[in-house]
Amino acid sequence: MSTRTALTGNNKKLAFALAVVFILLGWQVAAWSLPDFLMPDVPTVIVRLWQEVQTENFRAALWGSLGRLGAGYGSAMLFGIAFGLIGAVLFFFREVLKSAIIILQSIPSIAWVPLFLILMGFGSLPIIVVVAVAAFFPAALSVMNATENVQHVHVSAARVMGASRWDMLRRVYLPAVMPELITGAQLAFGNAWRALISCEMLIGFGKGLGRSLSYAGETADMVGVMTSILAIAILAPLIDQLLLENLKHRVLRYQYV
Repeated sequence: MSTRTALTGNNKKLAFALAVVFILLGWQVAAWSLPDFLMPDVPTVIVRLWQEVQTENFRAALWGSLGRLGAGYGSAMLFGIAFGLIGAVLFFFREVLKSAIIILQSIPSIAWVPLFLILMGFGSLPIIVVVAVAAFFPAALSVMNATENVQHVHVSAARVMGASRWDMLRRVYLPAVMPELITGAQLAFGNAWRALISCEMLIGFGKGLGRSLSYAGETADMVGVMTSILAIAILAPLIDQLLLENLKHRVLRYQYV
């Protein structure tokens, strides 16, 4: 007899909707409790966001952030998957890489900004590199940890059949690590998104959602601050649901039937 431990379908959507309602309700209560210049209410910010979405500046900031996110996150996933799979067949390399990641991931992503600014100068490149560093660690670790759990009988059978190291990676390890890889990709996206916004706020280069948030704070525009925060809060789960969750369901569709 099996017991269901996870929500599916409409129940998941209902839980997500309730979470949004509770957050907005808490925000509105805070707005009622504080002066308008300190905490604007929800309707005011939503109207401002709707107005901002229709401006060229907002679209430029949005595409600037998404471009840096795509470059950094995509690079991190590419190298994270590659290094994680290489560690599956090169055990000493796996231990060295895992130890290095454990040490380096304790450093906050934002701490790398001064170093990369000195090395690369102002521009999008240091932001992209920081985003890639932030996303690389969970991506690589998820793959390496998953390869350790691949059943030895499958590995032995492939070796008996004369599989090369490339065949082992492509036909044995990659399919086996796919569930953990998708989970790692979602964790990596969260790290990448937070690193992106933090870097854009700190560096203040070009157009970006983080830069817009920082500028609103510098000019004491609390409606602008909350509008930028709302936009950032909406985009992250939207990207996760439309891209990563759909990819998860396609790749792991056998788990959802």
